[in-house]
Formats: sequence, C-alpha cells, structure tokens
Amino acid sequence: MASANALELILKDSAMSASVPNTHYKIVGVLTNPPSAKGRHKDLIPTEVEQYVRIWNEARGDDIKVFNSEHIKAEEREQIASVNPDIFVCFAYGHILGPKFFSLFRFGGINLHPSLLPKYRGATPVNAAILNQDKETGFSLQKMALGMDEGDVLYQQKITLTGSETAETLLNFSALHGGIAITNILRSIAKEDRLPNAFPQEGEASYCTIIKKEDGKINWTKSAEEIDAQIRAYTPWPQCYTMSAGQQLKILKAGAATKIAIQDNTVPKNTSAVPGTVLDYNKQRGILIQTGNGVLIVTELQLQAKKAMDYKSFMNGVRNFIGSVLE
Repeated sequence: MASANALELILKDSAMSASVPNTHYKIVGVLTNPPSAKGRHKDLIPTEVEQYVRIWNEARGDDIKVFNSEHIKAEEREQIASVNPDIFVCFAYGHILGPKFFSLFRFGGINLHPSLLPKYRGATPVNAAILNQDKETGFSLQKMALGMDEGDVLYQQKITLTGSETAETLLNFSALHGGIAITNILRSIAKEDRLPNAFPQEGEASYCTIIKKEDGKINWTKSAEEIDAQIRAYTPWPQCYTMSAGQQLKILKAGAATKIAIQDNTVPKNTSAVPGTVLDYNKQRGILIQTGNGVLIVTELQLQAKKAMDYKSFMNGVRNFIGSVLE
C-alpha cells in the first residue's frame, strides 16, 4: 500500500508540473511485481501499484506502461527501453537489478529507503528500528548502486520515535514524505538536466534480515517492552501470535503496563506469575498478561478462524481465559 501511495503522489505532482515548463517531468512506465494468486479461488490479483496505474490511465487517458514480469531479462529490458526512460525511481521493489538494467536510464536510479543509511541496509529497516526500540529513524533517498543500499545519499529526513509506531505507520510516513522529496528531486533534474549533488554514506553500516512468518511467535519470557515492540514491528505482517488451549491466538495490539501515562494502581506493572499467564481483565485498560519482565496489556486479539476484536468483545465470548498460560 505504501508503494501505491508514493506513486500516487508522484503521478499527481507530475501532472501538476506540466504547468511549469522548466520543471515538467512525465512518468512513462511503472515496474512492479507480477499478479499473485489470492483468495479462495486463487484468482490472479495485480499489485496495488499496477491497479492504481490502470485506474490513472483510464481516468486521464494516459498511456503509462506497466511492466510486471517476474524476471528482468533481455526481452523485458528491450520493452523498458522502448519508453525512453531517463531515471528509475524505486520504492520497496524487492528485486536485485544489474548494470544492464541501470544502463537503460540516462541518470541511473534513485531509491527511497526507509532508514538513515548506512543503518539498516536491507529489506526490513522499519521493522528493525521498531524491534530495537530505536529513539529515531528516518528515510534516505540514495543513488542506486550495485551493492545493496550502498549508493550515495541525495537526501535524508529524521523521524523521532514515540514507541507507539507500527511498521505500517512508519512505511506510510516514509511513502508520503519520501514521495514529496522525490518530486522535488525530479523537478530539479527536469530543470538542471542532472542529478542533484549526493554525499557518501557516513558511519558504520548495519544490516537487517528477511522476516519469516514464524518470527511472529511470541516468547513470553521476553520483557513486556520487547513483546510490545515485536507486535508493532510485525503489523501488518506477519502479525504476532501465541497458543491458547491448542488454538492460535493473534495479539494485534498491546502495550507495556509501564507505558501507562497516568498512575493506575489497578494495573500491576509486574508480578511473580509464570510468563504467559493471563492475570486479569481490566475493563478500562485491557487483558493483563505476565511476561518475563513486566505486564503486557492486550487490547486487540484474533482467535483462530475468527475475526479480530477488541478485548471487551473477546472476553465476552471466551471462557476460562483468566488464569490460563499462553504458550
């Protein structure tokens, strides 16, 4: 969704830039992933990026080409070259691109990467920043290089983290504000006929790893703050889960008891109970669960094969939950 949001912003700015001749630029093609099988009938559904381009073309009478092959080989490169592109703008594409591909573009490529490079090079920088409970993060616009996220930086913007962000909200922030930064760079290129000055990345590089579905499994021996961060880092995917009476139970929203802004003596900050024990149900706060250090307050859950629900609705429909031990 974030990629589609960034594309929407750039397309709208491109249309607006037509009124200013010396900064006018035009989107001639979009490269996205191929349609994927979804739903009960495994229908092939185009990416949200492709769907948005097709709606845009139909509404405005434009002819923005969509390239959605699984692999970029000679035939695909020839098709891309046919639209005479000057620059490649990338956000969350997720494929390795080689020198033959970049040679198609007069100015090469620029990439919107949601971290303060060289920190968190790789595919999951937003998740890593939340998991590590960083105090700040941000995004970088970089010149694309053959090495992973090693290109010189054109622009960076820092974001102060409050400890309430999810991966989804941070990606949406980067898409919006990064998209604005991209439009400024594209207008500059149109006017100056060159890329803006870039600067080498400074500091020690760090890397983030690919996320797997099983990474969402909650280890209740961890602290409430760590589990809270895990839940936020894995929203909307892969989501965090535990086992309750032999069924998978997703924990969708929660917070550490120590984060309660006002003093609330009805909520214990820690107990001696076994980690994973469901301590109590506080009607004003949520479901209290003991962790390895501190109490987690759960406010949204989803039982296997059921819809997601708030904690009050959940407690109205489940029995013998208080006192059980989640695994």
